[in-house]
Amino acid sequence: MKTKELNLFIVDDDKLFAMDLKNYLQTKFGELINITTFKNGQSCLKKIEEDTHIVILDYFIDGKNSLKTLRAIKAINSETEVIMLSNNENMALAIETFRAGAKDYLIKGQGSWRKITKVINHILLAPIRVIVREFGVSKFAAIFLTTFVTMGIVVFIVMRLMK
Repeated sequence: MKTKELNLFIVDDDKLFAMDLKNYLQTKFGELINITTFKNGQSCLKKIEEDTHIVILDYFIDGKNSLKTLRAIKAINSETEVIMLSNNENMALAIETFRAGAKDYLIKGQGSWRKITKVINHILLAPIRVIVREFGVSKFAAIFLTTFVTMGIVVFIVMRLMK
């Protein structure tokens, strides 16, 4: 079975940074993810749809914060995972992005590309997402199946321990 690719958007007004990050992620994930770059939130929002899985969003684009863009992305597709990138280490900004629906808030530099890779790996390998993506079942059915299998394993282990 061929794995369906995930759609990932990079939104950053620093074109060189966006292209470097895109090349890095394509090297790491290959055909597992389809990456598109945007220089501003408006152009990204025109392309956001139900099959947009991950957005890496710069906090400051053209001198403005991107919280409006983050909220609009979540309004279009609440399942889209947004990773906010910033040069600012202000904890209040990070909390504000989490409240708006961001999956993570990462500081540019300081190993941020490695952290982005880790977050993307987590998103790619989350069991519910894999079941929904690979088998096309509803999220409810995937949760039910995962719970059923997990409980079966627990019962099996308990029964073996009681012998």
